[in-house]
Amino acid sequence: MSDLATPEQLKDTEYKPPLGQAVALGIQHVLAMFAGNVTVPIIIAGAAGLAGGDKVFLIQMAMVFAGLATLIQTIGLGPVGARLPIVQGTSFAFIPVMIPIVKTAGIGAVFGATIVGGIFHFLIGTFIGKLRRYLPPLVTGIVVMSIGLALIPVGIKYAAGGAGPFIKDFGAWYHLVLAAVVIVVTLGVKFCFKGFLSGAAVLVGLVVGYIVAVAMGMVNFSGVEKAGWFALPDPTHFEITFTASAIIAMCLMTLVSAVETVGDISGVTKGGAGREPTDKELSGGTMADGLGTAIAGFFGAMPNTSYSQNVGLVALTGMMSRFVVTCGAIFLILAGLIPKFGALVASIPNAVIGGAAIIMFGMIVSAGLSLLSAISMNRRNMVIIALSLGIGLGIAAVPKAIGIFPADLKLLLTSGLFTSALVAIVLNMILPEED
Repeated sequence: MSDLATPEQLKDTEYKPPLGQAVALGIQHVLAMFAGNVTVPIIIAGAAGLAGGDKVFLIQMAMVFAGLATLIQTIGLGPVGARLPIVQGTSFAFIPVMIPIVKTAGIGAVFGATIVGGIFHFLIGTFIGKLRRYLPPLVTGIVVMSIGLALIPVGIKYAAGGAGPFIKDFGAWYHLVLAAVVIVVTLGVKFCFKGFLSGAAVLVGLVVGYIVAVAMGMVNFSGVEKAGWFALPDPTHFEITFTASAIIAMCLMTLVSAVETVGDISGVTKGGAGREPTDKELSGGTMADGLGTAIAGFFGAMPNTSYSQNVGLVALTGMMSRFVVTCGAIFLILAGLIPKFGALVASIPNAVIGGAAIIMFGMIVSAGLSLLSAISMNRRNMVIIALSLGIGLGIAAVPKAIGIFPADLKLLLTSGLFTSALVAIVLNMILPEED
């Protein structure tokens, strides 16, 4: 990056590189987060049994409102927004909660809960500093591990052909071959190359897997042919409903998302500028997370959060310019307004998505292990880890075990994530520290 700016300019969030360079760097940020951003709506569409135009719409809205949420972060609205190169995207963390909501209350309940959860997330931004002391690495590590462990079966189902009700050839050899191609290519690119290509290994794996699927005759382009060239967001496309259990589950998940955002903001300022974030940046960034999520819910998009892979990209390039990420956000919005592009993404076979999902979900587990590695593995902490994961994931695996509870409460408990987090927080508060 030395040919783009001086060291002082690189660390300056207000620096504006030449437009051509800014656009190129901005698109690089989009490519780094793109695979994760579109995987979430594809998985939720499968769980809801949606296809065709409905599935394309979810993908479009994911792109549009990830871009809009990013603009709120980079440009800011009064006290809202970190005004840092923070990239927002549809959050994986909410999948374990959204899938049971979709199956029990419908897709409209997801959007209603997203709106309320976003407002709650916004309010968290006003006191995020005080909240962090209740979420030490022990608790956050367990929560992050629970997210990954709850998601891995979803990735396996997609690798075998999909998770929706219309899959007739589940487990067929060609699905497994496609998923394996994506995994092998992703690992090869990740460890045989350096720099940006290594960072975009998952995206490369998806592209190669898609090409192989086309060669195998497993891609249907009819949806692309039927899709239009331009369409604005339509808040009436899905009916929005408000369900108490869904709202509670989503609000609880926003606590995890808020902690993740604080970590990402800290990572950006340390990696790009070599400093700690200010209270204003932490508060503004968390409020922007919530505002972007609430707006997204009105238009049929899912919860947004800061994307950690883009934090790594800032550290890699050394470019702290928020103008660069603003250019990337505009590109993402424009891509989301083109239904043909969304239909092309929707045509990716489930097995290709599954291969990438297995890697991405597994990395979430690794991130949780990394957080837990910072704590002392004494008897107290090991008991907390064991009970939190055992109870949370055990109930998720055997939901009939809590059949005596009301339906709304079962929705919370069977997500696995809520139960693991609750047990971890309570035990961490009441169990005495060991010498």
